[in-house]
Amino acid sequence: MNQFIAEIHFPVYMSNELIDMIPKQRAFVNKLFQQGVISSYSLALDRSKLWVIFNCASESEAVEYLERFPIAAHVEYILHELAFSEQVDYSISTMSLN
Repeated sequence: MNQFIAEIHFPVYMSNELIDMIPKQRAFVNKLFQQGVISSYSLALDRSKLWVIFNCASESEAVEYLERFPIAAHVEYILHELAFSEQVDYSISTMSLN
């Protein structure tokens, strides 16, 4: 499995149509998290960019997922293949012996 990072650029002016798509976008991203397709989803503080790490067999597969994003028609993106991406898994809580 290869990893790709998408740098997604939002328009300077976010239309109401784009803002209305955010709940659908989050639902789709959550589904991809559950499937293991996405391992990271980060938004810049100024809300100008998103970074998404995909776990896909090929760049074309990552592009297919990006094109299925509900916000796809309103944003531009750059895709890069990664050598690696390491992350802490916060989904498993640690046991305390106290």
